[in-house]
Amino acid sequence: MFASLGALPFALPAPAFLIGSYDRNGRPNIMTAAWSGICCSRPPCIGVGIARERWSHVAVQERRAFTISIPSAAMAAQADAAGMRSGRDTDKFDLLGLTPVKGGLVDAPYVVECPAVLELRLREQHELGTHTLFIGEVLDVKIREDCLDAEGRPDPALISPLLYAPVSRNYWSLGEELGKGFSLGKEAAGLGSALIKTPSAKS
Repeated sequence: MFASLGALPFALPAPAFLIGSYDRNGRPNIMTAAWSGICCSRPPCIGVGIARERWSHVAVQERRAFTISIPSAAMAAQADAAGMRSGRDTDKFDLLGLTPVKGGLVDAPYVVECPAVLELRLREQHELGTHTLFIGEVLDVKIREDCLDAEGRPDPALISPLLYAPVSRNYWSLGEELGKGFSLGKEAAGLGSALIKTPSAKS
């Protein structure tokens, strides 16, 4: 049996991103955003939903750029606080003891204390209701060196990204690793030990 909860903005998990931008006065600002996710592989794009009343909304529109800093679970209190004050009247970098660094490829700052950072150029925007969906094209991904695995790839366990649970409004951290993508499901897919290829558009 299922309990019907009605129409809600619900998905698990939701990323707890820190969206970086410069306002019209050139001040660096961050806001917490959980309504976000990867939406395209080529070009790599991420969509971020920002409410129209947020200070960052105008900044992203005007600068046509933003960053995503991925806070670690250890930064949960700082990330939560970044969504509780407005950049209109608060220097959140100073308030939270964080350091803004200008992006190398876009006109937006990122949080140097975060283990992972993305620089994005605004590609599209769509008005959806209370929020505008900003779709940014990823120009660069920066990972702190101590958060890379032996093959130089981002290691989720070392990054320890902060996660958010909509509706219950709680923060979480990653659990255990369960297996390799496009490999774990071989038996269930009836493919036995066959090689798994990247799904095509016909899949």
